[in-house]
Parts: sequence; C-alpha cells; structure tokens
Amino acid sequence: MKKVFVFLFFLSIISFSLAQENDSLPPSKWKMYWKLSGIVGIKVSQTQLVNWAAGGNSNFAGIAYANLTLNYKKERYAWDTNLDTDLGILYSSDFKKYKWRKGNDKINFLTIFGYEISPEEHLNSMWFVAANGTFKSLYMNGYEYHDDGTRNKLSGWLSPSYTELSVGINWKWKDMLSVYCSPIAGLITSCTDTLLRESFGVPLNKPYYASLGLTFRAGIMFERVKNLKILSSIQLYSPYTDKDQKFGNFNVDWDFIISYQFLKVLNVSLTTNLKYYHKVLFPERPLRRVQFQEIFGLGIAYSF
Repeated sequence: MKKVFVFLFFLSIISFSLAQENDSLPPSKWKMYWKLSGIVGIKVSQTQLVNWAAGGNSNFAGIAYANLTLNYKKERYAWDTNLDTDLGILYSSDFKKYKWRKGNDKINFLTIFGYEISPEEHLNSMWFVAANGTFKSLYMNGYEYHDDGTRNKLSGWLSPSYTELSVGINWKWKDMLSVYCSPIAGLITSCTDTLLRESFGVPLNKPYYASLGLTFRAGIMFERVKNLKILSSIQLYSPYTDKDQKFGNFNVDWDFIISYQFLKVLNVSLTTNLKYYHKVLFPERPLRRVQFQEIFGLGIAYSF
C-alpha cells in the first residue's frame, strides 16, 4: 500500500505542476492549446444471502476508476498524454480466510510528443514524427486462492511492469482517431519478485528483460453524442530477435470502454480488457492463454 500512496503522491505533484504552469496563461490561451477530457467514477455492489438454497457468497465489491486524456497542440507541436487506471476490492464474510481480496487492478500510462509534417491545408488529417513512451503495471499483489485456505502470489507492484520507448510516425484524424507505428521500439519487461520472474519471461538472475521490436497502436475517442463516450485502444508489439518469441507473434493489449451519463451524476459503463503476452505463462501446466476481463456496472461518475 505504501507503493500505491507513493505513486499517487507523485501523480498529484505532476498534476499540481501542470496546474501551476497553466494558471500562468490567460484562460483564452489555455483553451487554444490544451484539452482535458476523461471519466472518473466509482462503482459498488452488495449481495446479502441468508438461507439461500441456490448457494453463493454474500459480498461487497467496489471499483474506483479513471481514464484521463490531456492534449496539447500549438503550431506544429502536439503532445498527448493518457492515464487509464482502476482498482477494485472484494469483501465476503463467507470466506474462511482472506476476507478482503483484490478485484481488478490496472495502471496504463501513455505519452506521445510529435512534430507535424503534413501540409498546412490538411486540417482534419495530420501526420507527425513522434516519440512515444508507455508504462503498464499494477498497484497491489494478486493471488490465486484455494479451497484449503492457502493462496499463491501471482503478481504485484512492478511484478510485472512493461515500459516501452519508441520513435515512429503518428497519424491523427480530427480528435477522434489516432494511429501510431514504430519500427524502432524498445520494451523493458520488469519483475522485482524473484519467484514470479519465470511466469513473465524475465531471467531469474536479473529483474528485467529488454528487447527491440516493432510496435503498432490505434486509438478511438468518440464523443459526438451527448452524454455518451466511447474509448478504445489496441497496441501490438513483436520483438525482432528473441529465442522464445518469433517475429510476427505479437503481444496484444486491447482496452474498450463505453460510458453513458444520466441524471448528471449517475453513470452506466461497460469496460473490457483483452491481453495476450507470449511470455506470460499460467502456472497450471504452464500454458500461454488469452486474458479477458469484463466489467459492467452502475455508479457515480464525472465525465468531461
């Protein structure tokens, strides 16, 4: 939990610094160059069972989530930053041990800085030479729970984490569609927990593994209908030289969220996450598998 607070502390410092810098500009300048949009909300659910013949567990579940995008455009320079994060917990008094358990957990951070190379008459379609950085990890430890009351650790803070740095070409259509491709992409896979390194393809004798490869990313942000917001992004990566992963065998990250706001503060949303990482092995055999998560809920949210 200390690591969670440290991350939020640094995030607040960055936000405060940006706010201080932006406050020095007149309001008209801020609106000309910067655009901030996103969704911030909380979903909760509660189930209580008493003498319930069909079975089940009484439980309480809560999820806090945020998807924030900050865009900057001045002359031929553009800078886009996105934070997609959530953290969920589950409590059940019916569990014999570990009554509090983690539900979902995600940190996806992206920033891309570009210089426009398209002709000035192309107002809706723009081409950029761009530098890109991404970071993906988790806040808390994740466990697999067994019927005998034991548990096995599956993940944790920086176990794993994925840091990618690349240079490539970025194409943007209006404020709705963005496509990025880089033939020079470096990916660092980290795992600080020595017991989990084999599961994420990290050598046992060091906490990280670096590779060079090809990356592709596409993103959509649809906000043309009042109170409706659709966000989707897909990222692919394949290393050039890797004895365990042939070129053309891509890692896949696909995130999707559709959100509708009504009665000002109530929000209904559907979120899906699909992943495939060639080096991620599940402990049963071990096997490589497609990972999928779906969350549908009603809660309190602020969309802007």
